[in-house]
Amino acid sequence: MKTNDIMALGLMTFAMFLGAGNIIFPPFLGLEAGEQLMPAMAGFLITAVGLPALTLIVFGRLSDSKQLTQPLPTWLATLIWVALLTAVGPAFSMPRAVTVAYEMGIKPFFSGDHLLTFSVLFCALTLLLAFHPGKLVDYIGKIMTPLLILMLCVLAITAVASPLAAPQAAVGKFEDLALTQGLVQGYMTMDAIAAVGFGWVVIKNINNKGVTAASTVRRITLKVALIYAFLMGLCYLAMGYVGATSAPIAEGVTNGGELLSRYVAHSFGGFGQFLLAAIIIMACLTTTVGLTNACTEYYQQTFNVPFRRSATIVVLVTALIANVGLEQILALSLPAILVLCPVAIALILAALFYPADKQYQATYVAVITVAFAFGTLDAMSILEMMPANLDSLLSEWLPLYSAHACWFLPCSLVLLGRKLMAILLPNSAKSAAKNNKIGSQKTETQYNQSQTSGTQNSGTQSAGTQTTEA
Repeated sequence: MKTNDIMALGLMTFAMFLGAGNIIFPPFLGLEAGEQLMPAMAGFLITAVGLPALTLIVFGRLSDSKQLTQPLPTWLATLIWVALLTAVGPAFSMPRAVTVAYEMGIKPFFSGDHLLTFSVLFCALTLLLAFHPGKLVDYIGKIMTPLLILMLCVLAITAVASPLAAPQAAVGKFEDLALTQGLVQGYMTMDAIAAVGFGWVVIKNINNKGVTAASTVRRITLKVALIYAFLMGLCYLAMGYVGATSAPIAEGVTNGGELLSRYVAHSFGGFGQFLLAAIIIMACLTTTVGLTNACTEYYQQTFNVPFRRSATIVVLVTALIANVGLEQILALSLPAILVLCPVAIALILAALFYPADKQYQATYVAVITVAFAFGTLDAMSILEMMPANLDSLLSEWLPLYSAHACWFLPCSLVLLGRKLMAILLPNSAKSAAKNNKIGSQKTETQYNQSQTSGTQNSGTQSAGTQTTEA
């Protein structure tokens, strides 16, 4: 690939990640962190940018997205992919992007409720762009993203050149635990789970350029991840600084969206509202287009659903959920997202330490099971569903429970366990790997035989039906 193509792919990746939440979340963090902005942002960048970048790098090492779950049993791999992509696609992230684009980009300028009209137009544009996946880099990477970056630069340069005030004293946990709090809040952006979906799009676009050699795919993906990390890091720092210097206009503010709206109105007047609306709508559009392609690529490869049909279904479901009962859907989807995020990160960590090979099936299954179990505890804590007595007990005895990441240490122990077993008991480890591989081959053979048998029976039944009809 040419340098210009790699740069365009990096810009496209940045734009797909840059949803409305990525723009409106850092200002409120900056407001609360105040004078502790830098340590808070350091922690935030590690988890909000580092984890997604690591995910992209792992995808590049695999060279094929499906290899991430290759060690797992076929049914479990399919279940995980469908759950992940549906959650970050039409069930959660895409409808939220549509409604946020409307609430912050359109509603302030019009009276009445026009969500239905807006969602139809917005989803139609998403579908139109998604119908041409080969042109995705040109549409987003070479046209839309430069415009988006230009608009963000206007905000950032204004904030640095003429800050409203000096950063105030930190509040709450940011006073003494700025770095830790930044780590937690960065993790809660859950961009790591979105990276699993966007990894499909990145690898597909690299392959579309005729690049299939594993070493070349790995090298290009690394460059793309670095471009994304650099741009997203600058965006987070700029938006965080906007929040940290906006104390004079922040009285009564409860979220980053409200704070950013006040800032652009104060600094740019009427023009500021149009600027913010354009940024939000553009950011949400690039996200929905990227997620539509991620979901559609998987459904096409796995279930042989034609690309256009699959994309149409994804976008129609998105529009439907955005208009009827989004709050109810979010109430059902958020627990799933909170549980799936540790599962996704655990998969990435497993692929980082172990080859994507069937002989490591037991390790992969174990780490997925542990991530799911402890991730469920984290989800119940975040949603305040944990009984008070049990919550207090877990806070005291379970490491990282208060940081909503109690899954991390158990998963790390599972991943390290096999390495230690290989060192301390090399013969046992080899024997276990061999037996595991043989068992996996038997399972796959039985699965393939059942599929072949089912196909033959289906063909026999079809022939019988045709004879009867004749």
